[in-house]
Amino acid sequence: MTSFLPPLDICLSSVLSPRCRLARSNLTRDGIGRSGRRALLRAEGVGSERRVRAQAGSPAGTQRSFKAVAPGGGVMSVSPVKRQKMESALEQLKHHTTVVADTGDFNAIDEYKPLDATTNPSLILAAAQMPAYQKLVDDAVAYGKKLGGSEDEQIQNACDKLFVLFGAEILKRIPGRVSTEVDARLSFDKEGMIQRARRLIDLYKEAGIGKDRILIKLSSTWEGIQAGKVLEAEYGIHCNMTLLFSFAQAVACAEAGVTLISPFVGRILDWHVANGDKKTYEPSEDPGVKGVTKIYNYYKKFGYKTIVMGASFRNTGEIKALTGCDYLTISPKLLAELSKEHVKLTPTLSVKEAQACDLEKIHLDEKAFRWHHNEDQMAVEKLSDGIRKFAADAIKLERMLKERMFSAENGK
Repeated sequence: MTSFLPPLDICLSSVLSPRCRLARSNLTRDGIGRSGRRALLRAEGVGSERRVRAQAGSPAGTQRSFKAVAPGGGVMSVSPVKRQKMESALEQLKHHTTVVADTGDFNAIDEYKPLDATTNPSLILAAAQMPAYQKLVDDAVAYGKKLGGSEDEQIQNACDKLFVLFGAEILKRIPGRVSTEVDARLSFDKEGMIQRARRLIDLYKEAGIGKDRILIKLSSTWEGIQAGKVLEAEYGIHCNMTLLFSFAQAVACAEAGVTLISPFVGRILDWHVANGDKKTYEPSEDPGVKGVTKIYNYYKKFGYKTIVMGASFRNTGEIKALTGCDYLTISPKLLAELSKEHVKLTPTLSVKEAQACDLEKIHLDEKAFRWHHNEDQMAVEKLSDGIRKFAADAIKLERMLKERMFSAENGK
């Protein structure tokens, strides 16, 4: 988000108390009238006239106490003195939205203390290559070998175990739930997804972890959504529908009664930047932000219980523009940026405003879903691209495990 410094009277009207704004008419950009200064000091209890005068007449480039921020994220900055006492943007965000860590890195989770955490094949692949996590990889390899079977079966069992080992360690560090993803190569196999999800839950059970602390991530294909419906209704397994880009996907997920959806804000923006003439967006006009806002409003207006969790952010502006959303899953890099920002954060989404929206409730069977989703070129392309990328990282992870499991005994 880009900051700008408007005229002093605008700055003061934005951040001063109602009493202090009564004195605003006496203020100018280059000076401050005597009566206005006295009123300002009385209203705000300022102890030094010199400080106020210096703030009002300071030349360009010097520090000012009052500073507005461009619209779009519901934020404004404050004086350096107040900034020391104000909570960070991250801590303020936690008052309005459940913050989730989008990482497999335990250190990042310890540092930012989210309620929940999400993982995916790409994150696990990255973490599994870090020296700090080699014990988990070794344990997964040993587990796969212990179960035996064909080479492919051993690798698959080791891979599933590795996902669960990471999830179990993450759960030691958070009070909430961890999301563990089903192989993206099963995205069009309803029964295959159900079977794999149940297998992962069984592995968590073996580790002493109940299904209430797990969210199973499934691709938001029609088959994935129907798998989620079965898992929720018949097995009590909570699902996180990922790779969600279209309104049709969101409606189908709500009707299926899944626990949570993850619309990908940043990837929606990526597509529009790559395929349109406009290359930059204010946060409030960001296509991904607008998409999540529409979904949130629709869910709240019609009473759906499915949680909306914005994901895949490109900058903190997108995050702040979705303050008030049920959940937001955020990378360590952006969590760090938010923890260093000291700006006033206000909710931009609310149930009350959502219920007042002019929206029409719709129903989607399979034919209607496929048609409406197909009409959204961005969603079609990003869903297929996301499945391919997650599948590719799953294959890389399997190759890494295969090398650890069989290279030595094969003399390689």
